[in-house]
Amino acid sequence: MSTLIKKAIDFITKSPFIVLSTACRKGLITCSPKGDALGFVYVQGQKKLFIPDRPGNKLIDGHKNIIENPNIGLIFFMPNIRETLRINGKAALRNDPELLNRLEARRKPGSLVTKVTVEESFFHCRKALIRSNLWNPDSWQEPEKISFGEMLVGTSDNKTKGLIKRARAKLIDIAIENDYKKNL
Repeated sequence: MSTLIKKAIDFITKSPFIVLSTACRKGLITCSPKGDALGFVYVQGQKKLFIPDRPGNKLIDGHKNIIENPNIGLIFFMPNIRETLRINGKAALRNDPELLNRLEARRKPGSLVTKVTVEESFFHCRKALIRSNLWNPDSWQEPEKISFGEMLVGTSDNKTKGLIKRARAKLIDIAIENDYKKNL
């Protein structure tokens, strides 16, 4: 469909998580997870979506892509619902104060907004989520800690060894954990 049907709008208002895909002029693709409270994506009519940007990893690859190439793809997820909603369209970046304030979360306005004009919208069947067991807690592995500190220290300074390297990695991981608590 080239517009959002009522069921799609309802799905969007109940979705706390999306994957946003963009491509640069050369065709290199970036997929970015976006998440917040239910209904964080604002729907205006049957053709417009507004996705707030929140503090994150400080990368702006998707924003640069939208400036070069406005084509965008979205997949909306709802916890424990196996179908997904896919939307393709054209994107533009907006920073209107009124819109940023409307998309406030945790007493902070959005930092930027991606406006999407819907060109295609459809529900995707549940087979991939059934096969993956994504919503089945019995299939989940034990949580694994990803250390950004180890990755950053390991790639940035090959001269530093041992204890100093581990200490730097730990400090970076502590800073990231603090950012998770204070800067959502």
